[in-house]
Amino acid sequence: MTDRATPWPGADDAVHPWGVGVVGLRGGADAGELPSAVPSRDRVGGALGDDYALLERLERAVDAVEAPDVVFAVSRSGRRTLYCGGTAPPPPVARQELRYEIGSASKTFTGLLLAHLIQRGVLTGGEPAAACLDPVRRTDADPVTLAHLITHTAGLPALPADFYLRALPAWRTNPYGRYPAERVTDAFLRHRPRHRPGTRWQYSNFGVAVLGHAVAAATGTAWEELLGAHVLRPLGLSGTALEARDAKADAVGHGKDGRTTTLAFDAGGFQAAGALRATPHDLLTFLEAHLDPAGTPLADALRAVRTPVLRRGPGRRHVHTVAWFRHSTDGGPLYFHGGATLGQQAFLGFRPDTGTALVALCTRRFRARDRFVATAYGLLAQE
Repeated sequence: MTDRATPWPGADDAVHPWGVGVVGLRGGADAGELPSAVPSRDRVGGALGDDYALLERLERAVDAVEAPDVVFAVSRSGRRTLYCGGTAPPPPVARQELRYEIGSASKTFTGLLLAHLIQRGVLTGGEPAAACLDPVRRTDADPVTLAHLITHTAGLPALPADFYLRALPAWRTNPYGRYPAERVTDAFLRHRPRHRPGTRWQYSNFGVAVLGHAVAAATGTAWEELLGAHVLRPLGLSGTALEARDAKADAVGHGKDGRTTTLAFDAGGFQAAGALRATPHDLLTFLEAHLDPAGTPLADALRAVRTPVLRRGPGRRHVHTVAWFRHSTDGGPLYFHGGATLGQQAFLGFRPDTGTALVALCTRRFRARDRFVATAYGLLAQE
């Protein structure tokens, strides 16, 4: 989908280095067969363990998803309740302790990292990405900046033009792993946008992947180390990583049929766009930091990623921050982002007006008439 991007009221492109349509950060598939295994359930109540109404809602949500492993986790003002279940028998390690692939929800970590580097003065967001990757390259008159990449306004397609041909031999098993970092950056440096950067919105894994490489090049630091040093360790997210490391600790994905297991996701050169895996508790900690930034090492950046930066779509009703999709409710804004890999799905969201954060995870590939995202979004919207 390509939409014209409109600046959020108050945007001033002469002041902010984020390009047309954005405000600077500084300052502020077909249905498969259903599995036949007997469902298994685990209640993991925290301080809200006696909130039976919430537990019943979480139980209904878990049952609605119909996946081998499902976790719904809610935090209300820092008090947590988790409900786990699934169509498969419980794994050796409790479901709430496993690490799950979160796919494109990784972009919320990427957006926060960029916001933090801007708040610290390491970057401005206005750096031309091509110059970061190739310093001797001549800068275009209207260059694609880091800000364009994180806001999906760089004029890039969802994936590089030659991605599909390259990935085809491993399309059902490891497509991204066949497209390493060098190919991502080379494809970007060869690409010529059809529209002036900053004028149109198109969701792009390609663009956010390029952002990761450009930021790493500009800072002289590997992406994994940047993310660890500036986001994961400061927030205490020890159960979050960029790759599978322990078969016992990582949830196993499944295909559309809910039975066929999938390989651990290899993001190849798309780390910044979708490589993260994390435990439910780490993801709740991440969202709780957004709800209450004060006292965290990333307070300014956490506030910045809640700030609207562009509007798009019919009536300009779709609102975005640099890290989150933002919808309106009667009580205030609702922030969310989903993600999916070849065998798992994730949904992250939070509502400042109710102090609620929601994490939903499952180990079944997205399929036609899949109810996972709608169930998770509906649960958060009702809070």
